[in-house]
Parts: sequence; C-alpha cells; structure tokens
Amino acid sequence: MPLKLASAVAACCALLGGFLVAAPAAAVEIRCSDLDLPVTGPLGEPATVHGRFCLPDGPAPDAVQLLVHGGTYNSAYWDLPYDPDHYSYQRDMAKHGYATFAADQLGSGGSSKPLSLPLLLPALARSMHEVVGHLRAGRVGGTPFAKVVIVGHSVGSGIVAAEASTYQDVDGVILTGMTHLPSVPALTFGVLFGLQPAFADDRLGSLGSDPLYFTTKPGARAGLFYAAENADPQVIAADEATKDQVSVPGMGTVAVFGIVLPATKAIRVPVFQAVGEKDILFCGLFALRDCSSGATLRPAEAPYYRPEAELSTYVLPGAGHSLALHRNASLYRDATREWLRDTVGVAVS
Repeated sequence: MPLKLASAVAACCALLGGFLVAAPAAAVEIRCSDLDLPVTGPLGEPATVHGRFCLPDGPAPDAVQLLVHGGTYNSAYWDLPYDPDHYSYQRDMAKHGYATFAADQLGSGGSSKPLSLPLLLPALARSMHEVVGHLRAGRVGGTPFAKVVIVGHSVGSGIVAAEASTYQDVDGVILTGMTHLPSVPALTFGVLFGLQPAFADDRLGSLGSDPLYFTTKPGARAGLFYAAENADPQVIAADEATKDQVSVPGMGTVAVFGIVLPATKAIRVPVFQAVGEKDILFCGLFALRDCSSGATLRPAEAPYYRPEAELSTYVLPGAGHSLALHRNASLYRDATREWLRDTVGVAVS
C-alpha cells in the first residue's frame, strides 16, 4: 500500500510543507530551420531573403509572426546565440506555441546584398510584402498561414510601418524600439561617433567595398543600444559578434518616411508599440516622450495612428533601445503574447 501511494503521488504531485506542488510540465520540442525566399531587388532584379523559421513540434499554428530586425542587426537579434532560454524571442515564442519567421533584410545576413544607394524604404517594404505572400501561400514550412503579424525593431519598425500601410496585407503590427519623435541629439551623436563604413570593419570588411553600407564601431553598441544596469555583458559581446551592416540611404529614408513622417497613419489593423524605458535614442534627452509607462506613452503616440489601429503601448522597465536583449525581456514577450491573444485573436492552446 505505501508503494502504491508513493507511485500515485509521484505521478500527480507532491505535498511539501503543506503546499501542493505540481509536477513539472514536459519540455516543448522546437523546430527551427533556415531557408531562402525569392524577392525583388531594389532595381527589379531577382534577389533572396534569408530567414529562420521556428515553431513548436506538432501541427503548425494558423498564425505566424514575421520578424524584421533593425539597422546593423540581422535575424540573430531574434535568436541570439547566447543563453537562448533567456534571450531568444523566436525560441520563447515557439515554447508557447507560436510560429515565427525572422528575416534578414536585403543587404544583411544571408540575404542578397544589392548596391546600397537604391536600397531605399520602398524596396525594403516591398521585399517584406513578398515574404508575407510566401508565408500565406505555404512556401515556408509547407503551412499556408491564415494570419500574419509583422514585427519590427528600430529601423525595422519603420520598414514594417511602410509595409503594413502600403500593402494592407497583415493582421496585426508590432513596432518596437521606436517613437515618432526620436532624440535628434542622441541619433546625431550615434551616427557621427558610433558608425563607420562596413568595409573598414575587421569582421565585416570581407562583405565588399560599397561605401554606403555602414556598421557600428567596436564597443559602440553598449552605449547606444543598452541600459548597462539591466544588461548582461555576455549578451552585449554576442551582439557585437553578430552585428551586421545597413544601407545608409535606406536607413535615412526609413527614418524620415517610415517614422518621422509617419507611415503608421495608414495602418488599419491593431498595433502594439513597445519601447525600453531607458532608450536614449527614442526616450532620452529631447525625445519629447514620457517613457515611464505605457499609459504615459500612449497619449503622445496615438495621434500618429488611425482609430482602427486600436493602439496599445508598452514600456519595458529599465531597458535600453534593444529591449529584446535585456535581462527582463521576458516581461516584454509576455506582454506581446497577451496583446496577440486579446487584440488580434492569435492564441494557442
């Protein structure tokens, strides 16, 4: 009898100190694969967008998030090769039942690297529109996704805003690491003292000699993208090791026509906007934004959206510009899933 009782208790739960402790849940298996998708280059030439597709094992969900990184990043922003249990957006989403496709923007990562000069906002938005089409048609993982939510970070948020407003082909929009009134002094300082031509970089110089592809100078990312007290130095090191290049003309047109002159005004689906409380580029000196909470941020940002956007705002406490890579990033991912479930109707069992 004692043996049977012990077996039953082990199978269900344990009674410890008067508290009932549930048995640990089984780990969720995750499938990730890399693939290339055909798109149109800036001059109409054939090009390729490389990306990483992650989802939970078993039947595929009916919705997918298309993830668009920021300038001087690539898709590694969403799946950093350091401590993925804490910092990988893609793997965390998959553990909770969500599918994601993290794209390398044209000019970065494993995607085609066209001339930088014509790689402007319209071409960048068009390439992401074509990826949305591939996701809906079942050309990624063999699943035709009924719902696509497009997610951007920083410069990627400007591209996402332009894509969603131009093509009206997504079911929800998530913009991170941006507001509509950035800190011009901080951005100017960052551009003048934090960037250098990619061909002059020890690691990226092998990509080519195009003079208008830029990257961050060694050591600059810590000050530009992180709040030091809320950042793991090894994360910053992994960020530095996976940094990439960005087209300066492209970044400029994204900043002006995607963010400051708001493409967001034409978005007709729900929008979730998230920033880090300590983001010096968009919440710092002269940014004219109160980033102390989502509630204080929303009144300043709401005029840049249509009523159909049903704007939701979120501020990650103590985080800098790259909010997905801070110690408490799980709070931002939880808030994102709550919004996906309650506002867009993207939920998993």
